[in-house]
Amino acid sequence: MARNSKGKTKAEPSGSGTALTHIDAKGDARMVDVSAKPATERTAVAEGRVLMSKATLALIETGQAKKGDVLATARIAGIMAAKRTSELIPLCHPLALTKVTIDITPDRKLPGCIVRASVKVTGPTGVEMEALTAVSVACLTIYDMVKAVDRGIRIEGIHLVEKIGGKSGHYRAGA
Repeated sequence: MARNSKGKTKAEPSGSGTALTHIDAKGDARMVDVSAKPATERTAVAEGRVLMSKATLALIETGQAKKGDVLATARIAGIMAAKRTSELIPLCHPLALTKVTIDITPDRKLPGCIVRASVKVTGPTGVEMEALTAVSVACLTIYDMVKAVDRGIRIEGIHLVEKIGGKSGHYRAGA
């Protein structure tokens, strides 16, 4: 990144020839104008892991956590977070999401839970941030629900798994 005459960071093209979209020519942050983009169906999938002790995972699986149903609460929190992403991430557009699913799979090999969010919209911009926010908040909710019994819980590996639709097309992690 270069600096302009006022010392602000200016966006420069990356190796793909695309400048950062949330930075204008003067180096100021901006919300991208998507008004000319067509409304198309767009989907994003994100994933993360919550690692914990075997005993903590057993509490979750048996429904014995003192705060209640950990997985149901985390699912609801993730859905709510996806819907409110534009209030949390400063330059995100508010979107009328058409579908949000949160799948949480207990995994004894970790031990912990694998959290996966799938978000869908028909609109002029993608839903990657909504999927990532949903996973992040669902993972944080799992932590909050059982932190009293396991302070060593770790949240790891939050990433975009797949994005479908829009000008940039299909993306799949590792492909």
